[in-house]
Amino acid sequence: MKMSSLSALGLLALGCASHPPPTEQIATSLAEVRGAEEAGALQVPEAALHLKFAEEQIQQAQDAMSDDKNQRAEDLALRAYQDAQLAIALARENEAKQRLEQFAQAQQSSGGEQVPTPSTTPTPTTTRPAGLQTQPRGGQTDTD
Repeated sequence: MKMSSLSALGLLALGCASHPPPTEQIATSLAEVRGAEEAGALQVPEAALHLKFAEEQIQQAQDAMSDDKNQRAEDLALRAYQDAQLAIALARENEAKQRLEQFAQAQQSSGGEQVPTPSTTPTPTTTRPAGLQTQPRGGQTDTD
């Protein structure tokens, strides 16, 4: 019984050590970080934060890979890639909002119809038609 436990433990250790270094995933994550910088993520506070996370995770992944902790390195590199993608999305969202606001201002200054912007879009409210009474729970009316 002890022999099979030791064998299983040995195979488990061998399996962990045999995980290939995630050099490709780290390179992909680095490229995504560069893409986020080019997309303007450093000028958007929330995007810049995720970009910083990505850079830190890449460094941690490289450190883990140096220590032959390749599975951990791959996980960190993947997280870095995802944070860099989020930074890109946030930067693009910010750019789209700015363009919409510029368009709305141009329309307004040229005498055109006001275009709702994200900051001026009214929130929908529900109104009841006149004469429609609501009944309190339990089915009783206020007229009793």
